[in-house]
Amino acid sequence: MSHPILITGAAGGPQGSTGRFVAGLLLKQGIPVRAFVHKLDARSDELRQQGAEIIEGDLLNPASVQAAMKEVKRAYFTFPVADGLLEAATIFAAAARDAGLELVVNNSQFQGTPGDPVFRDLQRAPSFRNLQHRLADRIFDWAQVGAVHLQAPPYYENVRALVSRSVAAQNTAFLPWGDGAAVIPLTGAEDVSRVAATLLANPGVPPQNVYPLMSETPTVREIIETLGRAIGRPIRYVPITDEQWAEAVKERINPHALDHLTHLWQYFRKGEEHFQATDAIRVVTGRNPQTLEEFFRSNAEFIDAAGQ
Repeated sequence: MSHPILITGAAGGPQGSTGRFVAGLLLKQGIPVRAFVHKLDARSDELRQQGAEIIEGDLLNPASVQAAMKEVKRAYFTFPVADGLLEAATIFAAAARDAGLELVVNNSQFQGTPGDPVFRDLQRAPSFRNLQHRLADRIFDWAQVGAVHLQAPPYYENVRALVSRSVAAQNTAFLPWGDGAAVIPLTGAEDVSRVAATLLANPGVPPQNVYPLMSETPTVREIIETLGRAIGRPIRYVPITDEQWAEAVKERINPHALDHLTHLWQYFRKGEEHFQATDAIRVVTGRNPQTLEEFFRSNAEFIDAAGQ
């Protein structure tokens, strides 16, 4: 494959780092990668050492996106949980169309029941951020750039970030997830990345344009019990209000992400939708998805270190 694959979010960040995983997986296969990063730092230096071409730019700057698209036929689009998703998706889709891209793998979010009418589907969005993803998917479709949407629920990494501090310090998870019966659908960022890398690396057009990636559908109680087994000690779950949770995390979560997560917890607590695990990860990658317990076990030291 002579054309480089453009990977946005390649430096990684605190919210899952799928771009960095995708870049690394492709580089290990000897596939040329053009890593689009927001700033040059130690993370971009490491990618360069691995063989990536580094492009510094801003997804909200049309000129830098257009420059990054030169000689590119395939790309991975992801955007942090922050303001600007629709603008970035529109800029990227327009640039991809102008550049004649054949495939854009779009990191989206889980959506409603397949087959819902368009406007009903939009009305079912549990948060404004989720609505933006649904609209961004359509923007990529309208651009006719071979868009493939990876529609995933919250990541295991998100759960780790939410509970690490209090579990390390008090063996307790304080969360606004109700009485413990709510179902929280989950998947691993690494598995999402493997799906993206597989689709980008394989020649030809993927057989479908939407891949729902849902690895597990545990209740809150099951999440906490799984965490306790994985790290070798019992963990308490203490339900708190949305307001208490927002006050506790406001210094480390931006307002856009805080609004999204608050509405997402409310949506899950209602229990109005029945979630089912999907087999898309196994079908695309040829391997079973990581389980939540496997993730917690591999991150046990990270969780313990969060209290230091």
